[in-house]
Amino acid sequence: MADKKIKVTLIKSVIGTKQDHRATVRGLGLRRINHTNELQDTPAVRGMIKKIAYLVKCEG
Repeated sequence: MADKKIKVTLIKSVIGTKQDHRATVRGLGLRRINHTNELQDTPAVRGMIKKIAYLVKCEG
């Protein structure tokens, strides 16, 4: 499982969202709309994605 990857893309603006949701987006390495980052598939990353599911799109 350590070599599995998830592609996460920011599809919605963080303007008007909660401060901790913005911090989660930055923690995932996403900077702007349509920016994609490939991350390790870990429970911590999955939890972060679940928290901001309304802002991101996931593949893999």
